[in-house]
Amino acid sequence: MSRFENKGLILGIMAGTAGISLMVIWYRKSRKPGAAVRMPAFLNASNRLNSVSLQNEAPNEQGAVMVLYGRQMQILEKLNDLLVSVDELKREVKFLKEAIPKLEELVRKELQGKGDVQRVSPSHRATKRRKAETASGAAETTSSEEAESEGGYLTAHTDTEGDSEEEKGCKKSPDAIMKSEDEELFNFLQQVDNLHKGSENDKKEGFRLLLEKDDKYENCVDFLWRLARAYGDLFEMTTDADEKRKYVAEGKIKAEKAVQLDDRSAESHQWFAIMCGFMSQFESVQNKIRNGYLFKEHLDKAIELKPQDPFLYYLNGRWCYSVAQLSWIEKKVAAALFGTPPTSTVEEALQNFLKAEEMHPGYSKYNYVYLAKCYKDLGQKNNALKYCDSALSILSVSNEDKEAQKDLEALLLTLRL
Repeated sequence: MSRFENKGLILGIMAGTAGISLMVIWYRKSRKPGAAVRMPAFLNASNRLNSVSLQNEAPNEQGAVMVLYGRQMQILEKLNDLLVSVDELKREVKFLKEAIPKLEELVRKELQGKGDVQRVSPSHRATKRRKAETASGAAETTSSEEAESEGGYLTAHTDTEGDSEEEKGCKKSPDAIMKSEDEELFNFLQQVDNLHKGSENDKKEGFRLLLEKDDKYENCVDFLWRLARAYGDLFEMTTDADEKRKYVAEGKIKAEKAVQLDDRSAESHQWFAIMCGFMSQFESVQNKIRNGYLFKEHLDKAIELKPQDPFLYYLNGRWCYSVAQLSWIEKKVAAALFGTPPTSTVEEALQNFLKAEEMHPGYSKYNYVYLAKCYKDLGQKNNALKYCDSALSILSVSNEDKEAQKDLEALLLTLRL
């Protein structure tokens, strides 16, 4: 019963009591003084009169008077009983009036205590579903409607016979919510991976989708290194130098954050190394060498974590070949800045390119071009021409393939002299 219904009942009782009290006051004024005190006498007279039948009293006037007198006594007796009942009712009403405020305070404290215990975050308002209890082959489900205030508090608990569809949708366990979120992320990342393998327009679409989810998954390692990869895709697709610098700078930040979040993620190390390699195109000799050290450090970590990826050996071959081609002045600058300059040889580069080809024959056009370059530098012209032919057999699809084709044509000119 609500607080307003309790007040309505009390007012009704008080109104009824007031009416009865008025009737009693009228009675007390009309009766003789001391009549209520002599009620035992009235009761005895009434008992005697009740034993006489109305038929025996009717014939004479004296009997009629006695009958009337007896009826008056009956009325007075009932009025006296009514007075006693009214007095008792007044005492009960007084008791209720004193008890209701205390009862309201107790209820308020009880509800406040439950609300404090069951306070929930506005972003996590899903409640636990009650387990259905089955008996005699019939399932009876009891749940609670939880009225929630704007501040995120559960303020009422009323038993109902079932859950609404909205409540059923919200009442998921933390494991179920996590599983649902994981499934959503998995499907999204799979979609992005498929777009990465497609055309340039597909890669741009994948980049757009990743940017839309950046705030939501900003601390997700698998998301971050894919976003860095997408920046790398746009870096390779654009020809504008300023856009290239912007894309590689943003991609490096995302990849570095992924490495910081999970040092055991091979892809995070891989794409941070790639971003460092891209960045060296816009840096001074000093920063180019620093990025070269970062490139090698994180590439070695990626190979350690993912040794069966041919792409990593291709990248390692590129690093070895670049270091082997460093000029004397670049080596001196590296020695001055870092104490020991990076060292590598064409032979080491060749072994990495051969490793990539062994793991994945026909891996890339550029891998064949660098194999040809290594054999040319080592004086093995026939092997160099062999891999030039292999490179020519691969169509130029991506911008990287087109760059490889340019290097291949220049290499063939030197080999055919």
